[in-house]
Amino acid sequence: MAISKHLDSTSFSIEVESGTDKTGAKIYKKKTFSGVKKNTTPENIFAVADAIKAVLSAGTRDYYLNEASKIVNA
Repeated sequence: MAISKHLDSTSFSIEVESGTDKTGAKIYKKKTFSGVKKNTTPENIFAVADAIKAVLSAGTRDYYLNEASKIVNA
């Protein structure tokens, strides 16, 4: 049985500061950007995330690359 994986979609997320909790710790929500071309390099996605971060008024934390794949029995 040969199982193969096929990249179905790619998106990236940026954690954006959205306030503080009752103890004063920062709260973050993820802002997701979909429709990323499947052949885009992680370096280019990081550069775009950095550019978006530069124009946001809220603080940011981490970037995430989200890849969804289909696995099939070929």
